[in-house]
Amino acid sequence: RNARSFQEIMLKITYFGNPVLRKKSKPLSLTEIKSPETKKLISEIKSMVETKKYGIGLACPQVGKSLALSVIAIKPTPTRPNLKKFNSVIINPSYEGIGRKYQLWEGCISSGNGESTLYAKVPRYKKINAVYYDQTGKKIKQILEGIRAHVFQHETDHLNGVLFVDKVKDTSSYMLASEYKKMRAKENAKKSKR
Repeated sequence: RNARSFQEIMLKITYFGNPVLRKKSKPLSLTEIKSPETKKLISEIKSMVETKKYGIGLACPQVGKSLALSVIAIKPTPTRPNLKKFNSVIINPSYEGIGRKYQLWEGCISSGNGESTLYAKVPRYKKINAVYYDQTGKKIKQILEGIRAHVFQHETDHLNGVLFVDKVKDTSSYMLASEYKKMRAKENAKKSKR
């Protein structure tokens, strides 16, 4: 049997400081989008993001590949149990913000491990006009709102060599995942008492 073990398939996460995270990613042509290599890469990134309890998106530069492709995999997490599942592959994405920006909490798989992952408030649009190609090469234009718009902006930034820390205005909001989880638990407890 030549079935490769799960570990062998696993791509490696790149962390803050790795130069690939600061490069503008290469857009994919329609031929590249439809290629077996891209299909394989998408399935590996999907598997990877599924193994992350808190991860809801992963961009190619975060696995060491400078390609304009991200996987959005929104799911309920321990800190946000009410999230609705939403899966999307976004290739060569761009967006325009609608309305004003709001301070929204954000973390990043590339900013640390487990309890030491970095979180902070980032000004983001709650609603955007998104344009991207899906994994079949179909061009999609849609309005995204809420967490979908939030994750789309974060992932698109990754493909442009921008990290969430570059956009933090309120530097006093920086905290590690361990503290962020405590804060969210308190907020969730308050909400359930209402």
